[in-house]
Amino acid sequence: MEHMSNSFKNLTNRPDFKDRYNGLKKQVLNNQDVQAFLTKHSTEIEEGMIDRSLMKLFEFINQSKNCHDCPSLKECKNLLQGYHPHLVIQGRVIDLQYDKCPNKEAYDERKKHESLIKSMYIPKDILEAQFENIEVEIDETSRLKAISLAQDFVEQYNNGKRPKGLYLYGSFGVGKTYFLGAIANELASHKISSMLVYVPEFMRELKGSFQNSSLDEKLDLVKKIPVLMLDDLGAEAMSSWVRDEILGTILQYRMLENLPTFFSSNFDFKQLQHHLAFSQRGEEEPVKAARIMERIKHMAIPIELIGKNRRG
Repeated sequence: MEHMSNSFKNLTNRPDFKDRYNGLKKQVLNNQDVQAFLTKHSTEIEEGMIDRSLMKLFEFINQSKNCHDCPSLKECKNLLQGYHPHLVIQGRVIDLQYDKCPNKEAYDERKKHESLIKSMYIPKDILEAQFENIEVEIDETSRLKAISLAQDFVEQYNNGKRPKGLYLYGSFGVGKTYFLGAIANELASHKISSMLVYVPEFMRELKGSFQNSSLDEKLDLVKKIPVLMLDDLGAEAMSSWVRDEILGTILQYRMLENLPTFFSSNFDFKQLQHHLAFSQRGEEEPVKAARIMERIKHMAIPIELIGKNRRG
């Protein structure tokens, strides 16, 4: 949009300036929003104030208010994208004050919400998951129980408590990861920061972090996030280093600091312990596996999700 001062400059240089000026003034004074403002502030409007403020009033009537005529923030027609004008009296003139428009407020709120949910290798649709979109059939009582426990967790955490997380397990495609995304979004709506981590890819990245010395930084981020969600635990290639130096370190820190942790896995506790006991080299270390499992059991309530494969 061309700035209004340019329009007025062009106008005053024309021979028919007076007629055009009066026409412009008539256009401004016929505007419903301007009329409402003048009526509301009739006792404050001095002689000549409208003439002195005509440029600002013209600027006002040619912009969108409350996102009318602006289909989206990206297509905002106003001088300041995402901001709409309000008329105010400043001394002896009527001036403009710009405030965030509804589209801008919604956009900022959405970005703020998204910033509370950090993720590593999690699909975008999972980051938009909502409890109300979780499919539940009449006989799928485990899903209802999981939703209830998850909502109880959010309520308790929001009230200053540090309840246990959930260990969601079940067959492929029953929606375990989607549940974690819904919990993360519910937490974000209460201004609580969380992180979703796809465990197999995260472990692969950490192995490559020795080269650029970023291992400790990445590990600290996961260790210290207020609410952590470890997705698909048990699908990673197990080694003593992954189990003891990475997973064990994360869980030990979070357990001591009482930081809630959620898990999803295709394995129940017994199956996961078996997975943790055997390394890629075929080494069997049941005691170390049991130590990891004790931490998980201490931190999370196991819930088996039963249902049809919703990816099929």
